[in-house]
Amino acid sequence: MPFQFRNPILIAAVSLLLAANTQAQGKFDSKLLKPGSYTLACYSVNGGSESEIGTFTIGVNTTNDKLSLTTITALAGLEEWKDTSISDLSTFKPIYRASHNSMKDMVLHFGSDVTGYYVDKKTGKKNQIKEAGDQYFVDSYTYPFILSLLPLTSGYSTDLSVYEYKPTNNSNVKKAIVEEVKNNTYISKFTGKHDVWEVAVVEPSTDEKSVSYIDKKTRRLWQVDMFTNGQQIRMVDMETDFNSIKAPFDKEATMKMVKGGNAIISGQVFARDFDGGNRMQVMNIKAKQVAPRGTQVVLIPYNDYFKEWVKVNEAQRKKGREGIAISDDAAQCIKSTSVYDDAGHFEFVNLMPGEYLLYTEFRFKHGYTQSEVVGYTDHYINGMFQGTTANTVNRDYSVGTSATVKKVVTVSKAGEKVEVKLKKTHA
Repeated sequence: MPFQFRNPILIAAVSLLLAANTQAQGKFDSKLLKPGSYTLACYSVNGGSESEIGTFTIGVNTTNDKLSLTTITALAGLEEWKDTSISDLSTFKPIYRASHNSMKDMVLHFGSDVTGYYVDKKTGKKNQIKEAGDQYFVDSYTYPFILSLLPLTSGYSTDLSVYEYKPTNNSNVKKAIVEEVKNNTYISKFTGKHDVWEVAVVEPSTDEKSVSYIDKKTRRLWQVDMFTNGQQIRMVDMETDFNSIKAPFDKEATMKMVKGGNAIISGQVFARDFDGGNRMQVMNIKAKQVAPRGTQVVLIPYNDYFKEWVKVNEAQRKKGREGIAISDDAAQCIKSTSVYDDAGHFEFVNLMPGEYLLYTEFRFKHGYTQSEVVGYTDHYINGMFQGTTANTVNRDYSVGTSATVKKVVTVSKAGEKVEVKLKKTHA
């Protein structure tokens, strides 16, 4: 059965990410809000297996004594959903709510009354909305955000009144109950282990449940799992704001390095067969194997930004973490070319003086001889056992393997032609 997406649950979960740098407290402190933009990846979960279904990008603004949340929801196979929620920054009582997607158009204004309209795009039916709004509640779009501002600790519980308009509701005000809070940990692909509060919330009127993992120090939402109608949705912080590269990047100067000069870097890509430890190298059998025609060679202008990027990614790999992506501007300054003949040759032109990192990878045949035991012979003299010797044979093997080569090359002066050998000589 196709997965049924429920917009309010998904969007509500996204807003948890907004609380940053908030210490546990009983009074909400709007000064601790951090304006900005955040993105979460969304997955459907079935039998422990995750399938990515979309992303959620949410913007936070705290000007004019208001908390404004705007979201663009991109789910596979559906038009983008656009949602807006505006609340009073000191009380979090809703002021305005709008939702526009392929299924509905909704606009709500909050005051002593709740007024607005709801259009079902499938049926074309339009409902005019007017009902009492003088009781205290928070909007369903923002209430999960308030969870991260609560004085979370092991065993903590509370409940909130939440407003969510649906044409089929008998009442649009429901209870969200913080049922359980306990210790847990979250492992980020980029920043490692974080101590978190695992917060379970239930809505008795809908029988829906969510489990959120909120950072103890920063109150950042790392992950939330939502359960409804026997289905599970998981949302994970993509950490698009994470940037451990501190060196500044000058796009204009970097682009000039790779396009504004008259120097040339050219060369050949090849691999030499190697001794694989306990294997004996096969001599004179394709000892030098050039990269095939079409092999890609990458040239990176090796300035301070890219040097730090390489260093950071090497450190990430050693820790078993994901690599750090470069900025879009930096990516545009990387050049690539292809091996253009059967001798492994390549060429880069129009370069300025400076340092460049060359990188390539390709597959080649690795040949080796390995000694293998095929049996044993016992030795006797006059019926007395003297010992055992192994019977061995040497077998020749040829296996496919990959070569990854990188090399820093310096262009010293304008117009210089630099010849390089990009070679792989060991495993």
